[in-house]
Amino acid sequence: MKAHNFIQDTQVAAAMLNPLRIRILEELREPNSAASLSRVLNLPRQQLNYHLKELEKNELVELVEERRKGNCTERILRATSRSYMVVLNTAEVDPAAVQDKFSSAYLVSAASQLIQDVAALQTGAQKAKKKLPTFTMQTEVRFSSPDQLQAFTEELAKTISKLAGKYHTDKDPDGRAYQFHLFSHPVLKKPQHEK
Repeated sequence: MKAHNFIQDTQVAAAMLNPLRIRILEELREPNSAASLSRVLNLPRQQLNYHLKELEKNELVELVEERRKGNCTERILRATSRSYMVVLNTAEVDPAAVQDKFSSAYLVSAASQLIQDVAALQTGAQKAKKKLPTFTMQTEVRFSSPDQLQAFTEELAKTISKLAGKYHTDKDPDGRAYQFHLFSHPVLKKPQHEK
């Protein structure tokens, strides 16, 4: 079972985005049979089997094993991933097309492009049975004024430009290029019951 499955195909997304099928995927984080699952979900077997076939056809559910039970063969299924993320860019939004680089529209289009790129890279790495080398850093900084935020972002930009200039090379044609993204947004205040 994979940790994540990035869904980039509209047909697969359509097969999954049904409240009942999402519930089936949640239940199948642990392997289970259709008979047992129909009792848990209180669904007729025929109806459940229809949804399981669609999920299996779209590689969202996989066969773990088959067990003989009397005259029947019981199929044990599980979800192919612990979590699924639908990544569809049907509008083909290009971050470069957004004029205001300080707008939330630019941040969202750049973040969307990042997710699509990582999804494609992760799919390729999984097929090649290799690890995808990535780096992630998250931190929270509290500023007492907009001027402090401005000073911080200017200093950060200068520091990153200096580091990029120090390590970037055009001399090695076999060197692998990496893309670095830096996003910033106000911290989302969570409701009291979620804290």
